[in-house]
Amino acid sequence: MLPPRNPDEMLKARGADTRPANRYDRLTPVREHDGWDIPEESQLLRTEVTEENPRSIISRNRSPDVPFDRSINPYRGCEHGCIYCFARPSHAYWGLSPGLDFETKITAKPNAAKLLAAEIAKPSYRCAPIAFGTNTDPYQPVEAKRRIMPDLWQVLLDWNHPASLVTRGQTVLRDLPLIAAMAARQLVHVGVSITTLDAGLARRMEPRAPAPATRLRMIRDMAAAGIQVRVMVAPVIPVLTEPEIERILDAARDAGATNASMIPLRLPLEVAPLFRDWLDRHEPGKAAHVMNRVQAMRGGRDNDPRFGSRMRGEGIEAELMMKRFRLAKRRLGYSETTPPLDCSRFGPPPRSGDQLSLF
Repeated sequence: MLPPRNPDEMLKARGADTRPANRYDRLTPVREHDGWDIPEESQLLRTEVTEENPRSIISRNRSPDVPFDRSINPYRGCEHGCIYCFARPSHAYWGLSPGLDFETKITAKPNAAKLLAAEIAKPSYRCAPIAFGTNTDPYQPVEAKRRIMPDLWQVLLDWNHPASLVTRGQTVLRDLPLIAAMAARQLVHVGVSITTLDAGLARRMEPRAPAPATRLRMIRDMAAAGIQVRVMVAPVIPVLTEPEIERILDAARDAGATNASMIPLRLPLEVAPLFRDWLDRHEPGKAAHVMNRVQAMRGGRDNDPRFGSRMRGEGIEAELMMKRFRLAKRRLGYSETTPPLDCSRFGPPPRSGDQLSLF
């Protein structure tokens, strides 16, 4: 059961409606009338950005479900406010709510590029692609002012270090020259997430993310710049967005996407009650149907966290969804594989006074 909405806060373009306690909180705050008949002044809830200067920037993982072992997240939290975001529970580690806190209390890491340069310069470092956008979007709205990503791209380009990017933020087009230069050396893969082509549904479900038409333009502009783009039909939400699988793939192929991937909706930890609350508020007539179909793919539960299953689901529902995706992908001529990124070029950038190579 989620707490009631704070009547003193005015919400504009937010996915969540409340601040449910995180799983580590032993106490739950409850609003009580103070006995004074003085009306509280309502205020618009705005995004708060704080800065953090960590000692390292590359995160490591050993998950068998993802094709990378290292990643960089320049931000914690994400202002896009996508209600289904699997990263919401990560805010609990910092004593914050996966609800409104996740999309309004953002932490930026302004020294990310300096840390990256120092870490990959270590003699013990071994080159492998670094993934961006694995937890929160590096091109969320605050990046337009913070400008953390251009310096990161420049470090990677200087060192010929490969990377992958997943985003739905249009600010990525600002950095198109750097990303295109990476692509020319076979150093980058880019994925653009498109959940729906319905602008109204996207506005309710992903309130501060670019509209579907803007994401298609992102694909078009990057493809025109020589960047191979993968469309990520993720997450696929039964009943709500599942009927659009073929249309999304068709529109993305026309825009220039060369590869495609799909992940069914997953609702880990605090995300499940938040998503159920969103359904009740925005899609009450479909809420029960959506969740019945989700549970049919997750062993009768809202979520199945097991490795090997969490990214694809199981059962007839999941199999039919994947079969439709594969058939559409084949019909539209999407590539089955993505060219590997080149790690052979990796090395320190030349410095003033260095002797030039003869070869």
